[in-house]
Amino acid sequence: QVQLVESGGGLVQAGGSLRLSCAASGSVFSIKTMGWYRQAPGKQRELVAAITRGGSTNYADSVKGRFTISGDNAKNTVYLQMNSLKPEDTAVYYCNAETIVVLTGYENDYWGQGTQVTVSS
Repeated sequence: QVQLVESGGGLVQAGGSLRLSCAASGSVFSIKTMGWYRQAPGKQRELVAAITRGGSTNYADSVKGRFTISGDNAKNTVYLQMNSLKPEDTAVYYCNAETIVVLTGYENDYWGQGTQVTVSS
């Protein structure tokens, strides 16, 4: 089991910045990838950015050049630095951890409770 606790959401004006944090606890040794997803009202949840244990990153096209995902393995924490925020970035942001049990290959997904990000125009 992995527990994820997010922080850092809030209200910001367009063009501003926010940093989200996601602290993992529990079976953190089984985590292979951590990422941030978001879900706006009436829309499907979508991947924003992800980072593997080895440090490889992946971004949605809509946030490339504005958002940066980073990780601190010692603290089991992932960060999402969001700059040049736009009203369309408004959503609930969820932290995600993908885990794998090496011996069995069993994979699982864990989610945080979500944090609201609101960007005013």
